[in-house]
Amino acid sequence: MLFSGDTIFRGTWGRTDLPTGSLNDIINSITDKLLVLPDDTIVYPGHGKSTMIKEEKPIYLELRERDLF
Repeated sequence: MLFSGDTIFRGTWGRTDLPTGSLNDIINSITDKLLVLPDDTIVYPGHGKSTMIKEEKPIYLELRERDLF
């Protein structure tokens, strides 16, 4: 299991519009550090519903393929 705080939520990522926020950094953190965890890893975000790595992976892999970040 993973307690992700406000990095990743079910279906989206955390806020990046704050003074120290960076969309590029948060997406890289998610793809490089979280999505390498086993697919059956349960993710408990700082608030909201839990999810699993396998449910979030398609979202970020599609972003990577589009080369948006």
